[in-house]
Amino acid sequence: MAIATGETGIHGACAPEFTRVREVFEDNFARGLETGAAFTVFVGDEPVVDLWGGLADHRTASPWKHDTPCLAFSCTKALTAAAALRVAERGGRDLRAPVASWWPKFAAEGKDGVTGEQLMSHQAGLPAFDRRVTVAEAADHAAMAELLAAQAPVWEPGTAHGYHSLTYGWLAGEITRRLDGRTVGRYVADEIAGPLGLDLWVGAPDGVLDRTARLTTGPTNRKPARGNGATAAGTAMPGTASDAARPDGEADGPRARLARDARDPESLFSRAFASPDVAAVPGKYNNRDVLTAGWPAAGVITTAPALAGFYRDLLAGRIVSPATLQDALRPRATGPDRVLHLDSSFGLGFMRPSLTFAVPRAARKGAFGHTGAGGSIGLADTDHDIALAYVMNRTGTELSGGIRAMRLVKAVYDCLR
Repeated sequence: MAIATGETGIHGACAPEFTRVREVFEDNFARGLETGAAFTVFVGDEPVVDLWGGLADHRTASPWKHDTPCLAFSCTKALTAAAALRVAERGGRDLRAPVASWWPKFAAEGKDGVTGEQLMSHQAGLPAFDRRVTVAEAADHAAMAELLAAQAPVWEPGTAHGYHSLTYGWLAGEITRRLDGRTVGRYVADEIAGPLGLDLWVGAPDGVLDRTARLTTGPTNRKPARGNGATAAGTAMPGTASDAARPDGEADGPRARLARDARDPESLFSRAFASPDVAAVPGKYNNRDVLTAGWPAAGVITTAPALAGFYRDLLAGRIVSPATLQDALRPRATGPDRVLHLDSSFGLGFMRPSLTFAVPRAARKGAFGHTGAGGSIGLADTDHDIALAYVMNRTGTELSGGIRAMRLVKAVYDCLR
């Protein structure tokens, strides 16, 4: 690959045929949309883009380095799903069987028919805790799972789906914890990240936290220069300027309902995202107790090369068999989301193209992956044999994806033509 360093402050390498990707990455910084960020792309096993730049910590002006890890929020769900799929594959477990067959207490409140596949595809009807959960409580994975096992579903499982923003990890994560005996974080370290040499952690040790990028906020969606825009932007947090710029065309459309729910602390949407109560601890998602806890829905700390490498290895059959992956990508839940109101689509843990996982037209058949709140993304494409990841420490208002990531993804596909 050609080295891409210079006055722009962007470092790394980019194959000549992917020069457009480097230009878009640089432009995100030039327009003041980034603090620090990294973007990696593999075609097959070959790295064709590996870029980074900016600041890992705006307070100390510490530069972002090649090995700077960053919290990537719900990108974690793909790792939790992969762990569950691997455990089930190796143990000969059928995820279509009732969860209660291996987690008896889960049968409470009429959930005896809920299957493992429904846990993994946001169909279980448990998108929020019935009570406020503290960050300290959330460190106990078994206790979180037991709280959810005792709850009644808010819809009949299997009849609808809704994004389980944080509860997903303690539901799908029980497949690994109960059938293997290890937490998701321990399993990922032992069976995936360690053997494959991936710098990612679901629950990071202190030594990693010392060099982890510090999250900050700021503008992330200024209009791009002419010719630089992506056709597909991420789903904006309701009530923001980005959201207002995408009218439903009707007063009670899905975006309007989502905006109302975001303002109502008792709505299903607000409860799904507000507990565990990160807002109550100093530093919020920069808090070390949050970052070490290994929340299996939103706790991965990763470099861009590691997250892209995870998807590369998924495609190559190094984590689960190609047949298991192909089956996992078959959409299990598609259409209006009971939490987000917008259309979403899920296989077994992986997002598929939809309004909440927006991808270029060329990616709509083979793309899968997961976004993270604030703008991060991990994506692979079975048709094009590509794997990519974007991580950054300036979190935007996007619930899923974002203009920075989508411009980069679009640039990648433009370079494949």
